[in-house]
Amino acid sequence: MSGPSTSLTLDALDLSALLCSRVCHDVISPIGAIVNGLEVLEDDNDPSMREFALDLIRKSAKTASARIQFARIAFGAAGSAGASIDLADAEKVSRAMFADEKTQLSWSAPQALFPKNKVKLLLNLVVIASTAIPRGGHIDVKVAGDGDAPTFTLRSKGSHARIPNHVEALIAGTPEGGTVDAHGILPFYAGLVARAAAMDVRFVIEGDEVTVSATPTEAKTGLPGAPAPSVEDERPSDSAPPSDTQLA
Repeated sequence: MSGPSTSLTLDALDLSALLCSRVCHDVISPIGAIVNGLEVLEDDNDPSMREFALDLIRKSAKTASARIQFARIAFGAAGSAGASIDLADAEKVSRAMFADEKTQLSWSAPQALFPKNKVKLLLNLVVIASTAIPRGGHIDVKVAGDGDAPTFTLRSKGSHARIPNHVEALIAGTPEGGTVDAHGILPFYAGLVARAAAMDVRFVIEGDEVTVSATPTEAKTGLPGAPAPSVEDERPSDSAPPSDTQLA
């Protein structure tokens, strides 16, 4: 390896722009499919084609809604109780996010409110864990401990499992080349949230299984990994994730 890496600091405008690009990337495909379905309904009178278009619209609207609700908690200011988020909400949006995917999700967590940044970290790690199995498979999510000192363990098992390229450097805030783009912003942001939540993220691969773990950082004043300020100001939060009809 080369010499010591330098941490990258993004200003607020660049960070928000890259996160917006990431969210738009995730929803543009299902929204485009909805538009295509509507065009078929307008131009084609064949009953079979119209039924195909309606089915496409239904599935795409459900996918778009799931991705927006997930992003609302993972990246936004959403929360159910001020500075805390219910883990049940995190499970709900995670299951919806992967409902129609090639990846199966299992979830084991206490029924409790956890600090907002810790839940945001968990959701971002769920997405990162899914990228560890590009051909699909199974992700087992386990949350242990309480909100003050939780442990997250995510095991991704599937064909061609691998630790995603550059993800460890991005989470550490030291991306290769000293820059980050919309493709790498999620793990970079996850690293920001991890440091704000005073948690360390580690990756281990054994055969066809990648384990992502997050554990409380040992507070060491003045050293990397010590608790950092929150990634968002204290502000009134909105309500729990809306239903599909509320988003419509």
